[in-house]
Amino acid sequence: MFGQVSCPIVFRGPNGFEPGIAAQHTQDYSAWYSHCPGMKVLAPYSAEDAKGLLKAAIKDDNPVVFLENAVLYDRLFPVPDEVLFDDFVVPIGKCKIEREGNDVTLVSFSRGVEMALEAANELDALGISAEVINLRTLRPLDFETIKESVMKTRRLVTVEEGWPFAGIGAEISAQVSECETWDRLVSPILRVSGADVPTPYAQHLEEQVTANVTHIVATCEKSLKHGMTK
Repeated sequence: MFGQVSCPIVFRGPNGFEPGIAAQHTQDYSAWYSHCPGMKVLAPYSAEDAKGLLKAAIKDDNPVVFLENAVLYDRLFPVPDEVLFDDFVVPIGKCKIEREGNDVTLVSFSRGVEMALEAANELDALGISAEVINLRTLRPLDFETIKESVMKTRRLVTVEEGWPFAGIGAEISAQVSECETWDRLVSPILRVSGADVPTPYAQHLEEQVTANVTHIVATCEKSLKHGMTK
């Protein structure tokens, strides 16, 4: 009796942290929505993601939550020619490897991808090759792509703006620990996230509780210190 009725509806709106608007208007509810069975949750990073995923969401017969980070609205992204075609769609439930690497896997979504890519550039200058995965879809999760990457790099760092407890990073960490990938790891799985507190208004306090590039770089360096040889 269940799952036999279509419910084609898209809930679209801003999500994530914005500077200077405190706990009343800046939270990341990605994990909240992802807890719901039957709900599809999308979190675009680039212009390519935004167009392709929104079209996929509108065509889907299920309820879809479309989470946009307002900080990304004024960003400029390179757009491949195929994205300009009317029939361009990004499939729901499929990650994108934004940058290939061999030493550590960075998994993120939405604005976290921007930070992960910046961190990867800084890590490259330190001789560390980071692979960056853009989740695009939070539920259903493309775990196979994550698993293949971690099997290669043998290290995993998750990045998200939301709170750490019961977050997206926690779910990915659990799934990795429950499969054969666990035996390939040479370092503990590490998470970068917002602090487990309401977002403060004061800028100097806000900077202490939000995920950032410096934290990602330091976390990756920490991961590399565990098991220096593969």
